[in-house]
Amino acid sequence: MRHFQFTACSLTVCLLLFACKSDLKNQTTPEPSRFTKTELVSNLNEPMELAVLPSGNVLFIERKGAIKLFNATTKQTTTLTTLLVFSDLEDGLLGLTLDPDFPENNFIYLYYSPAGEKEVQRVSQFSFKNEQLDLASEKVVIEIPLQRKECCHSAGSITFGPDKTLYIAVGDNTNPHNPGYYNSIDERVGREYWDAQRTAGNTNDLRGKILRIKPLPQGGYTIPEGNLFPKYSKTSRPEIYAMGCRNPYRIHVDQQTGYLYWGDVGQNTELNPARGPISYDEFHQAKGPGFFGWPYFAGNNQPYTDFDFETNMNGTFYDSLKPINNSRNNTGDTLLPPAQPAFIWYSYAEDSSQFQHLGSGGKSPIAGPVYRKPKESHANALPEYYDGKWFIAEWMRDWINVVSMDEQGKLKSIERFMPGTVFDHPIDLEFSADGRLYILEYGPFWFSANASARLSLVEYNPGNRTPVIALEADKREGATPLNVTLSAAKSFDYDSLDKLSFSWLIDNETKSGQEITHTFTEAGEYPVQLTVRDEHGASQSKTIIIRAGNESPKISISVKGNQTFFWPDRKVEYAVSVTDAEDKVIDPKMVTVKLEPVDIGLGQKFIKTQQTRDEVPAALSNGENLIAASDCKACHHATNKSVGPTYTALVQRYPNSEETVHLLANKIIKGGSGNWGETAMSAHPQISQSDAEEIVRYLFENFGASKKNQLPMKGTFQPNVTEREYLLSASYTDKGNNDAKAITQTTYRLLRWPELYVSKYDAGHSVSNLNDGEIRITQSGGYLKFNQLDLTDVHTVTYTLIAPARGTLELRLDSPTGPVAATINLESIEVKPRSWGSGSTPLNASGLHDCYFVFKTVEPNVVDLVRIRFGVDK
Repeated sequence: MRHFQFTACSLTVCLLLFACKSDLKNQTTPEPSRFTKTELVSNLNEPMELAVLPSGNVLFIERKGAIKLFNATTKQTTTLTTLLVFSDLEDGLLGLTLDPDFPENNFIYLYYSPAGEKEVQRVSQFSFKNEQLDLASEKVVIEIPLQRKECCHSAGSITFGPDKTLYIAVGDNTNPHNPGYYNSIDERVGREYWDAQRTAGNTNDLRGKILRIKPLPQGGYTIPEGNLFPKYSKTSRPEIYAMGCRNPYRIHVDQQTGYLYWGDVGQNTELNPARGPISYDEFHQAKGPGFFGWPYFAGNNQPYTDFDFETNMNGTFYDSLKPINNSRNNTGDTLLPPAQPAFIWYSYAEDSSQFQHLGSGGKSPIAGPVYRKPKESHANALPEYYDGKWFIAEWMRDWINVVSMDEQGKLKSIERFMPGTVFDHPIDLEFSADGRLYILEYGPFWFSANASARLSLVEYNPGNRTPVIALEADKREGATPLNVTLSAAKSFDYDSLDKLSFSWLIDNETKSGQEITHTFTEAGEYPVQLTVRDEHGASQSKTIIIRAGNESPKISISVKGNQTFFWPDRKVEYAVSVTDAEDKVIDPKMVTVKLEPVDIGLGQKFIKTQQTRDEVPAALSNGENLIAASDCKACHHATNKSVGPTYTALVQRYPNSEETVHLLANKIIKGGSGNWGETAMSAHPQISQSDAEEIVRYLFENFGASKKNQLPMKGTFQPNVTEREYLLSASYTDKGNNDAKAITQTTYRLLRWPELYVSKYDAGHSVSNLNDGEIRITQSGGYLKFNQLDLTDVHTVTYTLIAPARGTLELRLDSPTGPVAATINLESIEVKPRSWGSGSTPLNASGLHDCYFVFKTVEPNVVDLVRIRFGVDK
């Protein structure tokens, strides 16, 4: 008996220990190295939302109206169609979701701003069969009246709940740019578009809300039970589920609990406790319908005052239990429902005592989905650890976090997801049915096509991890005999106990070792393949090309005077030098010197990507961008013949005319054969007629007899553009050397407009990005850093503020505590209401320096800065 009792007790203890260990295992954060982020598509143009189809393919949209499909099998992306949209302000094609019964009815829904005179946002149902979108099948579900005369806040996310009701996020359609960026409650006559009480705070208006409706198969909708207001009321709209939203950007519904989640983009409010709280951006959770505060409350129901814009006087603070909307622009109820606090709220600086891992700086919350571990998981699905956790992202701060909640949905903790991984302005997150995470990244520049705007896939590796390969060569090309040192020293394995082996395949010869040398004695192109293998058999390979027999040309570009900036009233004197070991005499006619104006910030990015070749370049023209993003380079080269003709030969065969542009554009789209030999040219039906014509025009402009923007090797030019950059480039293609192919070398020199766009700073401390390229330095000692600016011949520095400020701005050289080159008293800069103010100060420095603009003040105070301009003596 004792033996039996002892055994039972032991068994109970063992089971308890096993349960504890199992629970502990489930609660252990997965190692970041077990996650892999794979870029599927890049170079997108303002991607908005995505939907993963049952086939595993991914449908996604771009703001200007493009609807695209990524094929998970072929890895190709096709533009299915382009919806005609109004895309000014923040409008456009904004939302996408699948019908809950998509496998049966093939319905998708789009939220967009239809082009034309009618000022509405529209949600429509479309048929999507055999992965083809039928625009003619459109059935309008709902239209939301708005105004298109003033910005901002279009929101636009759509999603379905578990009861097959459709949730629609609608922005407050209100201009936020009131003095001080406080809450938008300007009730003055003629300022209706500055009053969010007419939209977000109005029970009888659909804007500034999250709507909940039941779409009908034939178009239109019904009102489901459980919304905020009754179905039959003259002063409230029954479609409203959540009101008091400013810009509810990305919404998701947990399909298990039915809870609604969203991120709401907040104001950029100055700190003034007498007026109300500082700016908060918010993540929300709604377990039921309600009023969520805007424009009367922020964060955890911190109230604003009932400010009178007519008299500039503060009224009483709003009461969160009995919010009153007495605006002359309100057409709904005066007494609003009690305000609900945000689930998570944050301002410019991280409040580690309240919420962790939110970072600091500019802010734009992106709500992702709650992860639910699927019954049939992909081998690389996210682990069970994340089951029931909410994924959130930050568009400005470039992070993804995971929010843990208890069984009642209350916040437990926030942790960083994949720390160290680059997320470039994540704008939408979706899980596939098999448990993998898809991410749309918008890229760094607003209202722009960004090279790093992409669709990415995140997968989890639960087993032995593949080695991470790194292959370096001290030379990639040169004259024979070419002695090359090849190294895999930076390769590693996350499973640190694994021993790695290194195998090299060079010219049909196999070598082993972490670092080797090889001498190429004959001219030619040689693939060098490195394979790194761990002791469990997992391996990764990488191949580079070594070109032997021809030394690369050496090119330099020099400019006289300032090496960083140009001024529109001063000529720039430049000289190009070219030498080549084999070509003893350089024919100036073979040197292409070009001067191209480019958008601010794109020049440096282009040079960097050309040097690293790690991504598709941020091309300087749309035609070059289209070529870089297509498969043109697989068959064509600028000067070396491939399976297709060179660009130079192509444009020499045809006359430069619009008829030719149309002819060759059709060949790009439809394909062809016989003109250049036996190899057929593939069709490119995914390229539009306008894009194909843009490619052809680019080829004629850059490879034809009359080359666009071409300059002599030495001379001067007169800048004639403002608020752009000039990219001066010099290219030379040598003559090759016997069996060695010709090498094209290009060197760049960037000249910048002498006005710094402050939002494009290289580094900063206590800095927040505001709207329209403006920044805020939030505390004394905060600074902006710009790398390596030439101050030669610069005599003044001018600052432009967007709000009055106290304190000083110091220009310090090479560190935040370095020598002071200029100081300005900020109180000397007069800033008028709804305007900017500028002030100048002498600058005493010369040469190249890292420039730190350091804010010094008495706390609490901030400085809102929009431009910094360098001036020279006339």
